[in-house]
Amino acid sequence: MSLRDERKQQSRQALLDAALTLSSEGGRSFGTISLREVAREAGLVPTAFYRHFQDMDELGADLVDYVSGTLHRLRMSLREGFTLSSFNTASMTRGSVERFFMAITKQPNHWAFLVRERWGGSVVVRRAIDKEVRFFSVDMAEDLQKLPAFNALELQDLSIISEILVNLSFSWAMTWITLPLFDEETPLAEQQEQLIQRATHQAQLLNRGASNWQSKSERIDAKIAVNLP
Repeated sequence: MSLRDERKQQSRQALLDAALTLSSEGGRSFGTISLREVAREAGLVPTAFYRHFQDMDELGADLVDYVSGTLHRLRMSLREGFTLSSFNTASMTRGSVERFFMAITKQPNHWAFLVRERWGGSVVVRRAIDKEVRFFSVDMAEDLQKLPAFNALELQDLSIISEILVNLSFSWAMTWITLPLFDEETPLAEQQEQLIQRATHQAQLLNRGASNWQSKSERIDAKIAVNLP
């Protein structure tokens, strides 16, 4: 890469980082941020913006693509957790929740952006995030199907479970990020442990419900097979 190309890449990254900072740390919707604000935050003149992006919509779509790397890394981490847990459901659930919160701690701005902008004011950004979330949900459903506790469920049912887990995860993520704001008297580490336990319990209840649904379906199928009323 030439020096010119390297500087161009640095300027582009500076604009992405500036938009992320303004929307996550500033607590503002991406749709309310102006091109001039992003350029100023990046230390560039407004005209430099157009060397990299056509408009704020293109910047927003590229920013979603950039921060969605967080989701892909989390998916790989969860898959690793499935292997290490040897399919022990209890330890796998707790371990998966811990890995999830660890990912948030490493890149809180990325998660704050994804959570806020999933229902934010920019249509382009909302659609881009929705696309990434759907990809993540599909991959999660396929991973769940490989586990003994879920392998008898139809992929359609697993997709619904995945969607519920993703929605819960977004709620957990924002709670984790804002924990110090809720209770200034309780140590942060204690608040985090309480949230880990609550999230783990919620996930376990969901897993138990899926297992009960599976058992009920099997009983209904058995009755039909022997022509019982």
